[in-house]
Amino acid sequence: MKKHSARVAPLSACNSPVLTLTRVEGNSCIRSDCENGKVGTRLPCGTSAVRSTSNSWILGGAELDDHSPSPAPTEAQIQAAIEANGPCHQCFVKYSVTQIKKCSWGIAIILCVCSSWSGSTQLAKSTLSRFDAPFTLTWFSTNWNFFFFPIYYVGYILKSNEKQSPKQKYQECCRFFGDNGLTLKAFLTKAAPFGVLWTLTNYLYLHAIKKISTTDVSALFCCNKAFVFLLSWIILRDKFMGVRIVAAIFAIAGIVMITYADGFHSHSVIGIALVVGSASMSALYKVLFKLILGGASFGEAALFLSVLAIFNVLFITCIPIILYFTKVEYWSTFEKIPWCSLCGFSVLQLTFNILVNFGIAITYPTLISCGIVLSVPVNAVVDHYSSEIVFNSVRVIALAIIGLGFFLLLLPEDWDVWIIKLLTRLKVRKKEESSEGNNSTVVQFRLYRTRPSFTH
Repeated sequence: MKKHSARVAPLSACNSPVLTLTRVEGNSCIRSDCENGKVGTRLPCGTSAVRSTSNSWILGGAELDDHSPSPAPTEAQIQAAIEANGPCHQCFVKYSVTQIKKCSWGIAIILCVCSSWSGSTQLAKSTLSRFDAPFTLTWFSTNWNFFFFPIYYVGYILKSNEKQSPKQKYQECCRFFGDNGLTLKAFLTKAAPFGVLWTLTNYLYLHAIKKISTTDVSALFCCNKAFVFLLSWIILRDKFMGVRIVAAIFAIAGIVMITYADGFHSHSVIGIALVVGSASMSALYKVLFKLILGGASFGEAALFLSVLAIFNVLFITCIPIILYFTKVEYWSTFEKIPWCSLCGFSVLQLTFNILVNFGIAITYPTLISCGIVLSVPVNAVVDHYSSEIVFNSVRVIALAIIGLGFFLLLLPEDWDVWIIKLLTRLKVRKKEESSEGNNSTVVQFRLYRTRPSFTH
C-alpha cells in the first residue's frame, strides 16, 4: 500500500469531484479465514484487498489482477465447484454476488449524484439571479453540514449490531483529532484551516456561476482532480505517472480553449479565473487533509464535516453581517430572501456530499466519479434551452478534452501492465483457437481419406 494517495480527503469538501478516501469499515480480505474454510470473507482466496493508492480504481466491477477474465459459470458449474472445493469457493461466489449488487447500486448512485450535482449548480444560478449574495449563500449552505454526524449515527444505529450511545460514538470518532480528542487546540489547528478552505472554495465557485455558464463552471471544476494529482506529486511525493501528466495538460488546454471560445472578454476571464481558483482551493484542501490528518472512517468524516459547520457558525458568521452593512451583499428586507431556493440548494448540496462520502459503502468510487462527469452534459442541455450560451466547435472540443483528462486520471497505476497482459492473453487464446481449428480440419481430412468407397 502506498503511503500517500491522490484521493486525500472527504469528497464533500466543497463539492469536489475527486473521489473520497473515506475508509470502508470492515471491508478487508483476510486470506487466513478463507484458507481455514470460513465463509463470508470479503474477497476470495488469492484476491488482494482493494488498495488505497492513488487512483487504484476497480474497473468493470472487479479488481484487476494477474488472472485473465473467464466467462460467468452456470449454476450447475457453481454447485459442482462448491462441492469440489468447499467453503473457499462459496467465498468467491459470495464476492461475485456482492460485485453485482455494488454495480446495481452504482447505477442508482450515478443518477443521484448527477442529479444532485447538476441540480445544485442550476439552482445556485437561479438563486443568485434573485439574491445577489454568494458569500451569504455559502455561509448558509455550509451550516447544513452539521447534520452529517446525526445522519451517520442514525445509519449506524439501524445497521450495526453493537449499539453505542451518541456520546460514546462521538468520543470514539473524536480520536481522529488526536489522543486528547477534539480540544480547543485541535479545533483551531486541525479544523479551522479546512473550514477556511471550504468557505473559499464554495464562495469562488458560486461567484463564478454569476459570471459564466453552469456548463463551463462544472466542466472547469473537474480540473480539480488534475490539480490534486499535481499537488500530491509535489507535496506528498506521490508516484509519478505520465498518463496523469497528460491529463493535467488536457485540463490546462481545456481551460485555455474555453477562455478562447468566449473571446477573452474580461467578464469571462474573471469567471474562469474564479472557478479555477475554486478548484485549486479544493485540491489544496484535499492534499493538506492527507498530509495533516491522513484518512478517515465514515464516522470520523461525518464528525469532521459537522465540526466545519460549527467553525462556520462561530467564526464566519461575522463576514456576511459585515458585507450586509457595507452593502456589498445587500437585500432590502428579509421577506424578499428566496428561502425556498436557499434551502433547496443547501439540501441538494448536502445530499451530494452524503452520496459521495458514504456512497462507497455500497458501490465503487469510479461509478460515483462517472455521475459527477455526467453532470456536465446535463448542465449543457439545460443551458442550451435556458440561456444564450453558444456551443461552438472550440467550446465542445474544450469540454471533451477536460472530460478525457478526467477519465485518464481514473486509470489505475498499473493500467499499462494490465493492458499488455490482456492483449497477451487474447493473443494466446487466438493462437489456441487457431490451432484447435487446424487440428479439427486435419482430423476431418483424415476421416475423409479413410472412408470406404463404393464402385458401381
